[in-house]
Amino acid sequence: MTPASDAFQIMLRKLDMRARIDEADREALLALPYRQQAHEPSVYIVREGQRPERSCLILSGFAVRHKLTIEGARQIVSVHIPGDFVDLESALLNFADHNVQTLTRCELAFIPRVALRELILARPRVAAAMWIDTLIDSSIFREWVVNVGRRDARARIAHLLCEFPRRLEVAGLAEEYRYELPMTQEQIADATGLTSVHVNRVLMALSREGLIERDKRLVRIPDWERLRRVAGFSALYLHLDQTPPLPRPA
Repeated sequence: MTPASDAFQIMLRKLDMRARIDEADREALLALPYRQQAHEPSVYIVREGQRPERSCLILSGFAVRHKLTIEGARQIVSVHIPGDFVDLESALLNFADHNVQTLTRCELAFIPRVALRELILARPRVAAAMWIDTLIDSSIFREWVVNVGRRDARARIAHLLCEFPRRLEVAGLAEEYRYELPMTQEQIADATGLTSVHVNRVLMALSREGLIERDKRLVRIPDWERLRRVAGFSALYLHLDQTPPLPRPA
């Protein structure tokens, strides 16, 4: 299993960039009680309507946040990566209003809601850092609404392919616009409001145009500026100035 200390260090660096926490804050964060668990793909971490008793930090793997229509259709509204708190709002809201589900095999640290609430009330800098973290999540949600509502299919998928390397790069999980895309075509369809057949056609077209190169789930972007223009992508919504860069993988 991935040592929880590794992801906790990522969390500490991220929160420090959010609100410059002090040593006492770091010690309080590291002292949080947690239970580490591994989950296979497609396992629900949070279910809509549940009364939450814990929040979750991703130690390794990827998860998605999504909503279901009454007919059962799924809309993915964000993807979460190692070092992310996927449901900080559970510390304050009485009921979950969405679902969180593992996208790949994940190792997770579950922290009791009571412990997080006590920490937030006792440590104003930690509270501010976590508030900023949830605000950045909200910024990503807004961009995804625009992506589904106002961009054409080609731009939607290109935008998703541009977001991943920027976020993975600062997490130390991508290098020079080369990364593993942890989503199937069906899952990309659920994130972009398209059919999996349409996603396949767009991906093939982007490959033919030389905008991306694919080898199974491995994606390489040979010309970042061209793909960025197709997507209309600006990283402003990711607020990377408040995200600590990590060393790139070997």
